[in-house]
Amino acid sequence: MNTAPFPQLQVFLAVARLRSFSGAARELGVSTAAVSQSVRQLEGQLRVVLLTRTTRSVSLTDAGRRLVEGAGPAMGQALTALAEVSAQPGEAVGRVRLSVPRAAVPYLITPVVPAFRERHPRVEVEVVVEERFVDIVAEGYDAGVRLSEAIERDMVQVRLTDAFRFVVVGSPDYLARRGTPQRPEDLLNHECITFRMRTTGALYAWELERGRRNWRVPVRGGVVTNDSHLTVPLVEQGLGLAYVFEPMVTEQLRTGRLLRVLEAYAPTVPGFFLYYPSRAQRSTPLRLFVEVARELALKAI
Repeated sequence: MNTAPFPQLQVFLAVARLRSFSGAARELGVSTAAVSQSVRQLEGQLRVVLLTRTTRSVSLTDAGRRLVEGAGPAMGQALTALAEVSAQPGEAVGRVRLSVPRAAVPYLITPVVPAFRERHPRVEVEVVVEERFVDIVAEGYDAGVRLSEAIERDMVQVRLTDAFRFVVVGSPDYLARRGTPQRPEDLLNHECITFRMRTTGALYAWELERGRRNWRVPVRGGVVTNDSHLTVPLVEQGLGLAYVFEPMVTEQLRTGRLLRVLEAYAPTVPGFFLYYPSRAQRSTPLRLFVEVARELALKAI
């Protein structure tokens, strides 16, 4: 095959990563029509449909997904190599693109990114904060952050936090009015601030454990949110109980603004980890970012 498709490939990868023709156009500095034409040209040369388009969304076909998985990392390395040609000896250039859940931001963004940018000012860091599970390879990310149990086994993992507990908390005012639950089943009779999963739209059932026994309690309440950080100020105001990871409410627990309940049933998880595919270690910007994350993230708690 000749080299003609490569400019169109770069455009396609931008559309696939952003799931948007207009977003790719803004990033590349061209018109949306030019982006659409490039993708059509690539599809014509390959004789396959790469993207499914509707008026509201853009999604990858199976062929498009395979092309992203095969060509995306290589294109990123090629662009990084081109940027490195203009760098001074020993100077890193390029970009690191990360998918991070909001709850992990204090352990990655706050301590790591400023220090990383100070040491490597020509490496751009793009942080996409989102709660959904992301296929970081298919969507063009260099790395992601998740709880350890949610990471695919073939990924390299770098610890960002120590293990922590998920706890049920309430305000002193709420507990004085409604009483303190003694067993997981008691939560069904309480007002609970519930979390709607962004990926499935389902309400999250609170997971509790004691010894070898586990509970998934389908709690309900008058407030539903898809932002875990919104629950903390609401529970402080006495609107109900909340299920949060303990480091998120350290200060509120210390000052007594919130109290733990059902503490004997609080489950422990291994913590947040930075993860990436093993082949991505060839990327100098990512390797340097991992070095700074290893050094600084655990100190943030």
